[in-house]
Formats: sequence, C-alpha cells, structure tokens
Amino acid sequence: MWRDFVYVIVGGGVAAGYAALEFTKKGVSHGQLCIISDEAVAPYERPALSKGFLFPEAPARLPGFHTCVGANEEKLTPNWYTEHGIELILGTRVVSADTRLKTLLTATGDTITYKYLIIATGARALKLDEIGINGSNAENVCYLRDLADATKLVNMMRMCTGGTAIVIGGGYIGMECAASLVMNKIKVTMVFPGSYCMGRLFSPKIARYYEDFYKSKGVNFIKGTSLSSLVINLDGKVTGAKLQDGRYVHADMVVVGIGARPNTSLFEGQLTFENGGIQVNSQMQSSKTSVYAVGDIASFPVKLFGNTRRLEHVDAARKTAKHAVCAIMEPKTTSDFDYMPFFYSRVFSLSWQFYGDNVGEVVHFGDFSGTKFGAYWVNDNRLVGCFLEGGGNEDYVAIADAIRLKPVVLDLGELERKGVDFVLAVRQKPPVSPTVCCGGGGGDSSVPLKKGVYLWYAASGIVVAASAAAFAYWYADSGSSLSIDMDRGKVWLHLTLPRLFQ
Repeated sequence: MWRDFVYVIVGGGVAAGYAALEFTKKGVSHGQLCIISDEAVAPYERPALSKGFLFPEAPARLPGFHTCVGANEEKLTPNWYTEHGIELILGTRVVSADTRLKTLLTATGDTITYKYLIIATGARALKLDEIGINGSNAENVCYLRDLADATKLVNMMRMCTGGTAIVIGGGYIGMECAASLVMNKIKVTMVFPGSYCMGRLFSPKIARYYEDFYKSKGVNFIKGTSLSSLVINLDGKVTGAKLQDGRYVHADMVVVGIGARPNTSLFEGQLTFENGGIQVNSQMQSSKTSVYAVGDIASFPVKLFGNTRRLEHVDAARKTAKHAVCAIMEPKTTSDFDYMPFFYSRVFSLSWQFYGDNVGEVVHFGDFSGTKFGAYWVNDNRLVGCFLEGGGNEDYVAIADAIRLKPVVLDLGELERKGVDFVLAVRQKPPVSPTVCCGGGGGDSSVPLKKGVYLWYAASGIVVAASAAAFAYWYADSGSSLSIDMDRGKVWLHLTLPRLFQ
C-alpha cells in the first residue's frame, strides 16, 4: 500500500510524543501527520520504566505515564491521537528509507511518503552478545530500554524475591535498577570496570557518597573488573557470572546496563554523521533539508559551550523534538536552539540534578555527611557546571540561570564556602562581564583578566578609544584628548570629548 503524509515521525518514544503535541499546537491538520513505531503502545515517558514501573508497591502503569505528563502537559493517550487526526502506526518496523525520494518502506510492505521527516528512533540497549559474552537471551537476563524490557524485569524480580542479582554496569541504568532490585528485596552485586560509579558524570567524592549509601542498603560493589562469561544451566538460566579478575558471583538473575547505541542504520550513507549520531544544525535539520533528527540520535550545536554534542537524556529528547517542529512549521520565526545540558536521577530517598558541563576544576561544597551537597566545575575561570543533591526548586532554577551566564570565578574557595548561595546571589545580581576600565569616573567595577584575555581587551580598548577620538575630532576641531594607562593588569582609557558627547 502507498500512503502519503506531509509530516512523518519515525520512532515512537519520548521525542515522538512531544513532537506530536507541538504539531497540534502549531495547527497541523487532520491526516497530515503520521507516527511509525515498532513498539505496540503510544509514546510514553521512558524514565518511568527505571523508576516507578519497577516499584513493588503502587507501581506506575500505562496509561498513567504516556507523554507528555513528564513536562506537566497533556497526557497523550491513544484516543488523543485519534481525536487530533494523527495516524499511529504501531508495532511496525521501517526496514528501509530513501531520503532522496522521501519514502519509507515498512516490514508490512507499505510505502510511506513524506514532505518532512523527523527521525526520532532513539537508542537501543547494548546487548552482551555484541561484546562477545554468551547468554544474552537467557530467560533471567534482563535489559531496560522499553516497556517489554521493563515488564520482563518486573516479572523476574517477583520470581527472585529473597534471591540474588548481578547488575552489570555502573551508570544510569545500573544505579537505578540496583535501587529497584533492593526495594524488591533482592540482594544486589554491582560489577563495572571503572573505579567508581557514574564515571561519566560524578567526581570520585560524589560517587563515594552514593556508593556508601547503596552499601548501607546491602549492595555489594565489585569495581575495576568486567564480566567474562555467564554460567548457564541445562534449563537455559544463568546461575552465576565469571569475572575477568577470576572471581565467581552467584546470581538468580542478571540486569545488564552497559550502554546504548543510537538507532541510525536506516540513514547511514544518506545523511551526515557526527559523534555517533546524525549531524543537525540549530534547527535540528540534517544535511537533507527535508529531514530532521531529534533526541538520542541527534548531534546538535550547544551554543553555551560552542561545540556539538549528542546527549542521551529525556530532557534533550523533549526539547529537541519541540524545536524541530517549530522550525518546520514556523521557519522564519524560530530562533537557533539554545540548550542547557541537564541530567537528573532519583533513587531511594535521594534526588540530584546536574546542569552544564563537568570539565575543568571541580569544587565540592555542602555537607557530604548529610543530605544536601554538590559540586561546581570551573573551566578557564568560568563557572560551567553544577551538581546538587537534595536541592529545592529555587536552588535548581538558580543553578540553571547561573550556568547560562557562565560568571567569572577567580576564587575557588569562595565557591566552596558559599555553596548554593553563590548561584542564588548570581541570579539576584547577574555579574558584569569583564570590561576594560574606562574614564576617571566612579568606582572600579573591573575584573582582573588572564594575560591572553587582558591583551585582547587592551588592543580592543585602544582601537575603540582611537575610533571615538577620531569621531570626536570629525565633529569638533578642539577639546578632545586621549591618554592610556596600564596598571596591575588593567587598561585605563581617559577620554575627554567635546560638548557634543556630554
């Protein structure tokens, strides 16, 4: 069957739901939009799978976490799509795509054409067999990426209550699943090659806090080694794991969280790739102008840091999806995407958020023996990132605002002493950017600059002052003068202008 649509979204995850809602806000007509998903259910909030869905008491279940409840917007149930004239093609895989002819071929043999395509295929869980480990499909080996994975994991936890589990991996999925396993009365051993958990984001000191907390809940950590093989009995079930350091760990079940891979194979050789994903511009537009990419697969410019990144997180999925729709529907009025990198997690009674970038020098603050603490990252004398555990809404809003401003930080000790109060103060009174100290008036509002920056500002100041003096001379043949002083890393420009400028 040959079917035509104006807008097609490939992929049925978080990004698809938020894009659909944005399309309706922008006035998409009935019958113009189609979503193709290999999942059997309408788009849902994926973070619920590693949190509420796994809880032993009052667990989250659909339709309770369909998009877009994660951002306090409408809950898009299957009926919502019908009411808005949006075609949901569920349980269907796209087997090939032709971006030149603007066609998609599904596994059912349908050919679907589009005027605009949004690729929202997300990422898939990396399987053990992809890294040379047997037993990937054993009955009691679990992953967590979609609803089917989560359902299998819940069923397996019920069967293993009072038993033991091995969690392979110390990242997001590993940490959140380990917490849920403990809540389901299962004894957990975590195995990962790094020297501490959440190595891509945490500092060693932050990681130590969470590891100690997990240990207090009965979790055992085996760090600095990896899985070598799984031991499987005649019934096809895993009974334990052999580690590369020679140790053996018994297990009634295994949860694997060793990373994800973007689902981009349909478009290899047709679009430009970067950072393992599809390269897009600040409008989420790929190298083919009719094709947009969002969510986990999109490598997009992060204006705040002046580079391109591919961010696997729900917040980026939501916001890139909405921006792509705006760019398609209102191209003349949609500004460049200006994203603040953001990550968060909730485990046990703990809850943290991170904004910005974790590069440069790290400065810890707060009470690491209590419930509220954090860290700042300072790079090239600028505040670029902040992590906070146990903060309130005002704290997190202030952190986000401050990181956007990237204030100059010359005293790292001040950050340690003030903690969250530093960003609260920045929010109330945004810092003045480093400037050349001009003229003989008022107080000194200058900020000492590093040598390279100082020389640039000095040169710039001279050029500006010379231009101003020349301008003054053009309009008045006397009464203007210019003098330049350099003192303690500052440039002082003393400019007297004729009455025209007074």
